[in-house]
Amino acid sequence: MYEQISHTLLNHILDNLSITLQRQDLRHFYTRLGANFYTIHSLFQRLYGHRQDFNQQMIRLVETMACQYIARDPELKALDMEREHDYNWFLRENIVGTALYTNAYSGTLSNMAEKLPYLQELGVNLVHIMPLLRCPQGNSDGGYAVSDYRAVDERVGSIEDLRELSKAFRQRKMLLALDVVLNHTSDEHEWAQQAMAGDETCRGYYYIFDNREIPDIFEQSMPEIFPETDAGNFTWNAQMQKWVMTVFHGYQWDLNYNNPAVFIEMLDNMLYLANCGTDILRLDAVAFLWKKIGTTCQNEPEAHLILQAMKACCQVTAPGVLFIAEAIVAPVEIIKYFGEDAIRSKECEIAYNATFMALLWDAMATKNAKLLNFGLESLPHKLERATWLNYARCHDDIGLGFDDNDIRRADYEPFAHRRFLIDFYTGKFESSLASGAPFMFNPKTGDARISGRLASLLGLEKALEIDDSNEIQLSIKRILLMHSIIMAFGGIPLLYYGDEVGLMNDYDYLNDPTKSDDNRWMHRGDMDWQVAERRHIAGSPEALIFSGIQRLIAARNDSPEFADFNTRKLLTVENPHIFAFLRWDYVNTQKKTLVLANFSHLPQHLDFSLLEQHGFDRNRRIIDKYSGNEPVHYSGRLLLQAYEFYWLTEAVN
Repeated sequence: MYEQISHTLLNHILDNLSITLQRQDLRHFYTRLGANFYTIHSLFQRLYGHRQDFNQQMIRLVETMACQYIARDPELKALDMEREHDYNWFLRENIVGTALYTNAYSGTLSNMAEKLPYLQELGVNLVHIMPLLRCPQGNSDGGYAVSDYRAVDERVGSIEDLRELSKAFRQRKMLLALDVVLNHTSDEHEWAQQAMAGDETCRGYYYIFDNREIPDIFEQSMPEIFPETDAGNFTWNAQMQKWVMTVFHGYQWDLNYNNPAVFIEMLDNMLYLANCGTDILRLDAVAFLWKKIGTTCQNEPEAHLILQAMKACCQVTAPGVLFIAEAIVAPVEIIKYFGEDAIRSKECEIAYNATFMALLWDAMATKNAKLLNFGLESLPHKLERATWLNYARCHDDIGLGFDDNDIRRADYEPFAHRRFLIDFYTGKFESSLASGAPFMFNPKTGDARISGRLASLLGLEKALEIDDSNEIQLSIKRILLMHSIIMAFGGIPLLYYGDEVGLMNDYDYLNDPTKSDDNRWMHRGDMDWQVAERRHIAGSPEALIFSGIQRLIAARNDSPEFADFNTRKLLTVENPHIFAFLRWDYVNTQKKTLVLANFSHLPQHLDFSLLEQHGFDRNRRIIDKYSGNEPVHYSGRLLLQAYEFYWLTEAVN
């Protein structure tokens, strides 16, 4: 868009670029800069236009983008061009991801390439390698306390190893996702160290106060993230004799985005990682980016302006790179992290569907889909050129952030229902075989989250302990049911490493004093490759789970109706135990799949006329895409066995 004031500034910036930059071939850069500059200027002005050095900061911003464009590998630039032409590439049905830790999965980055055939055997083609940047040995929050954004943790490799691994990914047509921790740094980061040494410039990168006056005002409205281990939102720093804002942990200093230098530095770090061959940047804790007295300091409008500006800048330098919003917030808030408009105010192309994940765990515990349906009905519609990341488990705990109104609509009392779920998944409920642990119990509210691996939470660990063959089979069915839904619902399904072979809780963390006070480490242990090898033993739990998920991925890849073009309709059925939705092909709308899932431990029936009501031809043979068989039905009723699911479609003659 042409606008005279911003265009005049752009001309001034280009005239004042360094001679080194002016001598480079920047044709595509200039084209993209011209297309995005009005947006970048407008957003940057809304954030920092009150500052006297605004124009100088704009010049520095453009130089940062130009320098990273020049440094970008020709192979990555060609990939950018390809994705600009095929701009819906990430919405299609052929992407399935997994999330893993380098040290837990392969030991080092150089060994990771040896594990790629295993992932391809499963059908995975997107790998989120969780934090691998340099961090302290002890206080690292699992790598989310970064001490250097330009260096890989020496324990897993080097930046050169990362670049080589990204090449191996591209050769196999696989996608690489990496974390960028935007909200805070480690207190061992160079900026924090210089701030402690008295550098006023670096002190301006953080929220640092001489006394408790302003922190006390902030904390009147700020919630606590880790009330058990890190109460409050500020930490006293003895070296400076000052208070530092530390919303998460005392060793994680919150960055001050009121300072444009922080924005530019962090954008530079993001583009640097993009130039290492990253396809997708997972932006950590984006809800916390802007702090304002009198608010919760979460989901502030300025946080969205920051993300919109970062996306616009990335579209200039590395337009083929996607953003994931790690915003585990209420549905009405999370939807905003896609942006208000897919063109003018785009933020992140992908967001974690945390509400969906939590609702699935509710359905498993209650054995019905009531709250699942109500919760999804309340989830606002996303943009067309955006997609969800659907997952059953991840490296973090399971929060129970359902809307209280939806809980009441499902005929539950909110406090009692959350208490039931906590008891169920920690094995305290009488009929539960779950082996989870409560995380961050808050005595003020009685609330807690849940830790544990998927297989352990779904009963496999205890079923094997008591050697109950029936319970083992039911646990496996629950595991496959969970994965069937995230595969079919619409978005990018994300598996958590080890879940594909039913890996269970790892209690060795209790022997490590740096981890023993954080039970999330029970689901962050090492990948057990001996367990993975048992996928070749016919009839073993590992083989049944691996082959089941493998078939799900293969069936998904052959189903264009599972692409995420907002082609889904939730269905109301008479049986509360059954979750139902319809998917259809965006191009060929007559191509449909009806997804049915029975959350009960007992067989359930459904009227076969449901298919006819939604356009299925009664004269055509109906098959289940997953099994390849016809569904069981008699007397006009479909039968779903305990925890059974169907992907029903009309057979091709």
